[in-house]
Amino acid sequence: MKAVFPCSYYLPETAASLYLTDNIVHACAEQDLEVDLYTPTPTRAVPEGAKWKRYETDVDGKLRIHRFHLYGEGKNPILRALRYVIGEAMLLHYCIWKKYDVAFIDSTPPIQGLKMPLIKWLKRKPTVYNAQDIFPDSLVNNGLSKGGGLVWKIGRIVEKITYKYADKIIVISEDFKKNLLTKGVPEEKIVVVYNWVDQNAVVDIPREKNKLFEMYGLDRSKFYVTYNGNIGLSQNMDMLLSVAEELKTSNSDIHFVLVGTGVYLDEVKRMVAERNIDNVHILPFQPYEDISHVFSLGDASLVISKPGTGSASVPSKTWSIMSASRPVLANFDENELKSILEDNSCGIFTKAGDKEEFKKSILTLYLNRELCKEYGKNGRQFVLNNLTREVGTQKYVDVIKSVVKD
Repeated sequence: MKAVFPCSYYLPETAASLYLTDNIVHACAEQDLEVDLYTPTPTRAVPEGAKWKRYETDVDGKLRIHRFHLYGEGKNPILRALRYVIGEAMLLHYCIWKKYDVAFIDSTPPIQGLKMPLIKWLKRKPTVYNAQDIFPDSLVNNGLSKGGGLVWKIGRIVEKITYKYADKIIVISEDFKKNLLTKGVPEEKIVVVYNWVDQNAVVDIPREKNKLFEMYGLDRSKFYVTYNGNIGLSQNMDMLLSVAEELKTSNSDIHFVLVGTGVYLDEVKRMVAERNIDNVHILPFQPYEDISHVFSLGDASLVISKPGTGSASVPSKTWSIMSASRPVLANFDENELKSILEDNSCGIFTKAGDKEEFKKSILTLYLNRELCKEYGKNGRQFVLNNLTREVGTQKYVDVIKSVVKD
């Protein structure tokens, strides 16, 4: 059985969910599927010193990675849009002219789904759609579009085409499934597979052995609250900086570390400098091989969003926080995340935008280090019981195999 994976991004590029794609293609190849992954040459946040080849093989030649040249992402929106179009045209070319039995289509960028009717009409092959995001809902949630606007209407057309022509749709939460059901997607098409964490790649690194403290001059005696990931418009950085500013005078031992990049990063840096919020430290994205050091850096880690932007998902960073034996401090829309944290005693949940309760949650863990450790231990156990790489990738392999008729 041959599977094709047209991917807009792939390692060694840096993005939140690329490890999932890498885990999936390796799992498929290890179970005797022949996998051809097509992707542009790496340009997005590539770690310094990273190496790659235009053509690579792995898993005894069953995994084949094909890279084609495409200019890098910049900040010019027109050039970025043009890059998307050219990239998608190239990926569609491979989907039409190469031989395979099943196509696996990601949701980034959302226009990837438009390949599926052409694959159906021209190749008569089944497709599996991996919905890591729900478009155009996410645009509205992030304030990038208005419901009923032109972009939203175009997004809804893309969404309808995508769901209509997918043989199976993998979603990352029960809330995502409910969203699709309300839009008329048949339940038998939808499979819920939570994003996992590689429990062997993300482990607890004791503070005395964590190299990031030396690299960035961090005082090991402080209590650190970390945020890892996209620093964008929906992460409520304004509220976070306000809390940090207030705690700066009342609790000088509490410090915040932001690790990541995004469209709001420059504004965050400006506010930190202008307001002299010197208990906030901003670090760049780190290479994936240092992921354990990143998620072990803090005493507790954040999952945070503005109200109305996170109701349909549980960010996959949650599992990395738990895997590193750290408690989760969530200031988020109420969804499955709340019940997971509370039912399994692995963190503290407060409503998105509730600044005072959020601040109290930080102080609760600061003043009770044993509770902090207990929550971290419970989180690690939850991952081992429910969210290992082996469990998650097997579900993907099973879905991919299920759509191919003998």
